[in-house]
This record gives sequence, C-alpha cells and structure tokens, in this order.
Amino acid sequence: MGCDWWCHDAIVMDRGTFVNSVDNSACGAYRSHVIDVDASPVAWREAGQGPVAVFLHGLGGGRTAWRPQLEVMSELRRCVAWDAPGYGESTPVLDTTFDAYARAALSLIDTVSPGEPVDLVGMSFGGMIAQYVTALAPDRIRSLTLLCTSPKFGLDGTDPDEWRAARLAGLEQMGSPAAAAPLILPSLVGPNGAHVLPEAIEAMGRVPLAGLLDSLSTIASHDSRGLLPSITTPTLVLVGELDDETPVSYAQAIADLLPNGRLEVVPGVGHVLNLEAEDAVNTAVARHWREVMP
Repeated sequence: MGCDWWCHDAIVMDRGTFVNSVDNSACGAYRSHVIDVDASPVAWREAGQGPVAVFLHGLGGGRTAWRPQLEVMSELRRCVAWDAPGYGESTPVLDTTFDAYARAALSLIDTVSPGEPVDLVGMSFGGMIAQYVTALAPDRIRSLTLLCTSPKFGLDGTDPDEWRAARLAGLEQMGSPAAAAPLILPSLVGPNGAHVLPEAIEAMGRVPLAGLLDSLSTIASHDSRGLLPSITTPTLVLVGELDDETPVSYAQAIADLLPNGRLEVVPGVGHVLNLEAEDAVNTAVARHWREVMP
C-alpha cells in the first residue's frame, strides 16, 4: 500500500460533522476522491458518484476494511463504507440488538441516499445486519450482496452463550482488539491469504474495545431464518471455499431460504473474502449490480 490514507485535510461542514478529504490521485490508488465523514451518529468513508452503494464491515473491520472495493467499485457507484455503531467515530447503539444496528444502517442510508434505494453489501457481522436492514425496509434496498455470513449463529451446533462468554473473556484478558488481532486473524484466511494479514490486523487494531464487545454480545443472538423467505430483493451470496467461520453450508442455507438468491463460491480462500479475493469479489458484485440496474 503505497498511499498514506491518513494524511487528511479536515473541513468542518457543520456542527458535529467533519469531512476529511483524502486525495490519492498522486499514488494511483483511487481514480476518484476519497472522503471520510466523521458524522454523528454514524461515520463513514466514501468514494465515487452516482447511485449509492453502502458497505457494512465485519466484526474486526471498519470503514477502511473495504479498500479494494472502494478503489474499483467507485467507478460504478457512490460507495459508502460505514463505521458500525461503536466503531471508529460512530456512536454506540444503546441497545445491543440487530434491530438497533439495522436502524442505525437505515439512518445512514437515509442520509446518503434520501428517497432512493441503495445497493447494500454486508460481510460477516455486517452481512447479518444487512439481512435485518433488508427485511425491515425492502423498498430502500435495490440489491443485496452477502459475503461470508450466516442465517443463524451456531448453525453448526455451537452454543451461543458459551461462545460469547469465551470470546468476551479472551478479549478482556488481551486488553484490546489490537493485541488480539495477530492471534485471531491468521486462522481466518485461506492457505494463500497471508499477504492480507497486515491490512486486516491494522483494521482490527483501530476497533474500540467497547464497540467490539457490543458486537460480540449481539452476534450470538443472530437468527434470520424466519426473515429470509420474505426478502425478495435480488441477492448475491458469496463465500470462500475454505471459510471455516461461515462455511459454504451456511451460505447455501441463506441462498436456499431467499426467493431471489444466488450462491457463488470463491475457490481457495477463507473468511477474509473481500481482501483475499478482491478481484473475484469486485467482478461478482459489479455483475450483480449491472443485472439489477443495467
């Protein structure tokens, strides 16, 4: 990564909203201007113009986690990548439920695309949130893309309470997401995914501990199986062939429950799909968008 993402000029747009302008044209990383909007209650990064696409990151991510997608997909859409509530500059949710996260996402959608639907892309925890968003407000979602996610936490029989207690205890013992990231993330990528670890570790290192703990408390309650049959939005379900966290069987279960869902399996990669297979992901998502809105 030859560009310094953090050399910004801050512009105060209005009280409580700071727009950080990032011009990467000199290093060629972006063909368009990149802007960080540190708004309340939800902050985001955006690039591009035109119809809006909103990206929801996973547990260990943030607005920077979608770099490969914003670099390329901003040629097709105004791409908006949020900091989930409690992440980055975003205000935490008051109630750690999927409904609260979904309503926060809808608030962002109303801000960046008033009166017009968006293409919604969610990965892992963000893919879970995206399912609730689409069920809650289907008229606001033009297309849905779900990456390496699940229709229910513990679909393989994992006990949610035991899992949550172990993760919370481990994180609190390690002290911070930055300390935990080098220990957790190597097990999530495929055999050829080591090259993405520095970027993934850096992204997780920016996550506030309180925000990650809130997400972990929420994720164990996930079960969208009763909602998915009502979602008629055209949906692309993507999963890495070697994803052990949310395996192909989980993605297949989502696609089977959706009336208008299509599954694509990306060979040879694990759970950090958008970084491990950025070209394959970008190509599949762009094709999906064009099919929905030629």
